[in-house]
Amino acid sequence: MVEDKNFPKKYAIIDIETTGGNTKEEKITEIAIFIHDGEKVIQEFSTLINPEKNIPYHITRLTGIDNEMVADAPRFFEVAKEIVEITEDCIFVAHNVGFDYQFVRQEFKSLGFEYKRPTLCTVKMSRALLPGFPSYSLGKLTDRLGIHISARHRAFGDAEATVKLFEILLEKDTGKIQLQLPQTHQYQNHLHPKFQHQDVEALPEDPGVYYFLDEQGQLLYIGKSINIHKRVLSHLYNTKTKKAIQLKSQIVNIDFVSTGNELAALLLESHEIKKNKPPFNRALRRSKFHYQLFAGYNLEGYITFNIAKDDPHGTPIYQFSNRNAAQEFMFQAVEKYDLCQKLSGLYKSQKECFNYTLKRCKGACLGKEEVNAYNQRAQLLLDRFQYDEQNFLLVEDGRQPGEYCLVLVENGVYQGFGYVEKEYYQNDVHYLRDFIQAYENNRDTHRILLSHLRKKKKVRMLKWN
Repeated sequence: MVEDKNFPKKYAIIDIETTGGNTKEEKITEIAIFIHDGEKVIQEFSTLINPEKNIPYHITRLTGIDNEMVADAPRFFEVAKEIVEITEDCIFVAHNVGFDYQFVRQEFKSLGFEYKRPTLCTVKMSRALLPGFPSYSLGKLTDRLGIHISARHRAFGDAEATVKLFEILLEKDTGKIQLQLPQTHQYQNHLHPKFQHQDVEALPEDPGVYYFLDEQGQLLYIGKSINIHKRVLSHLYNTKTKKAIQLKSQIVNIDFVSTGNELAALLLESHEIKKNKPPFNRALRRSKFHYQLFAGYNLEGYITFNIAKDDPHGTPIYQFSNRNAAQEFMFQAVEKYDLCQKLSGLYKSQKECFNYTLKRCKGACLGKEEVNAYNQRAQLLLDRFQYDEQNFLLVEDGRQPGEYCLVLVENGVYQGFGYVEKEYYQNDVHYLRDFIQAYENNRDTHRILLSHLRKKKKVRMLKWN
């Protein structure tokens, strides 16, 4: 490791276990810390932590940590002082450091304390110093390097294995690795005087969602990117518009959630913006879509469309904020696909629709047009909003090499997404459903998923009837 006299040579090698993957909502259940002086371990700390919330069954199945085990464990605030002291003047080291570091920071933030350490990621180190490995997950790396893990998916066992991996990497390092230490910043103009530069240095170059907060900790803006660090820098360098300068001048802290892939980032961003409605976000803020478009068949077998308000019994094919928007959409669809106004829910009559009198309808409203011919055109409109499969699970990249991200759609409705370790993955949707965190289905999530499916040439998908 390249020495720098301005910074310490002590490393806090850390691993945590949690109740889930979202730093905004989940909590730490176990933490292990090994203090390393660059040659050997000089101090250890490990404890279970009572997260003060339920540990989901699929997490217990992965880590072995259940609610009973943590019932009498200390809460985070009871060990916070010791964690601060033991990691003082240390570089925070972890395998996929963004995950562990952000969780620890979030726990301290909930106590009103700003926890900051320079960081170093053994995943990035391994890719630089051990090129050509098929996988850089901790399990696969340690297997290949002959490192024994005493207890996989427990904080002490994984941290102990990370120590051994780190020592191998230290021996191989010839100056390739750059610590994420404070730098000279070239985006100083228009910044808030209390802006935390170290927040920028802790950002990963991975897909995810980022959060800009003001001095009071209130959300200003939420965004997503396939490279969080690069995207945030583009905000900080942007002085081209009045709005950009206004946003930049109010930012004090930056948080993030790694998602592992762009699809999950898009879905989480949409959810978070609707939930929090930050003042600098305009797109995706709408969370109420009171008018819905439904499709069905009439007694003659024609495909019909109907605009209804908050129908709890059916599944809409699209949603609108108001009736005018829904009707305008359908008027355009009638024109584009040569549909009948009456069968499209735009003209109430016992007889023909108005367009038929103008010779702009082929007579489906009177049963004069052949059913299959009409339905072929109506299906073109349906195809714009329907998935090719009604029940499927998308398998995307996870937040770290040994993990998958799962996105679930059932009966044509988005259910949510979650993560599973690759070694525990099975082609069994009933089993995998336990790993899914529920999120709301709405017009934007539907659009995001359709766009992803149509844009991506190769999609890994588990399907069922």
